Amino acid sequence: MSVNKVILIGNLGRDPEVRYLDNQKVVASFPLATNEQYTDRQGNKIRQTEWHNIELWDNLAKNAEKHLKKGYTIFIEGKIRTQNWVDKEGISRSQKKIRGHHLNILSKERVKEDREPNTKDLEDLQSEGFTDSSILNFQDDSSQ
Repeated sequence: MSVNKVILIGNLGRDPEVRYLDNQKVVASFPLATNEQYTDRQGNKIRQTEWHNIELWDNLAKNAEKHLKKGYTIFIEGKIRTQNWVDKEGISRSQKKIRGHHLNILSKERVKEDREPNTKDLEDLQSEGFTDSSILNFQDDSSQ
């Protein structure tokens, strides 16, 4: 038995890039930053940022195109995928991506260094006509 599951909470590094493919498929991709803060042996606070390449497909990609913007804080659940290819110079390359299957928008405001993500923007989203399920909680409806 094996499990390939990733759960991340972070900030979008840019607006999603969305491509419409010939076979009626849609793919959205964007970088997601996660931050970790710790204190080293000298008592200095160290902030470390890790960047993740996120990929969403079909209806999830369409929802990302409509609702996600740079700086938004999101919760994403998915799995790790490795893409392998040979570049123009004949060098083998690979890249890890997170293929998202579940997405929640936690905040429309970039998280400041001194606070954790929250859902304070829920009221703003609802005032724009969105319910919890229509914007804050997106699920991949395919079995990729």
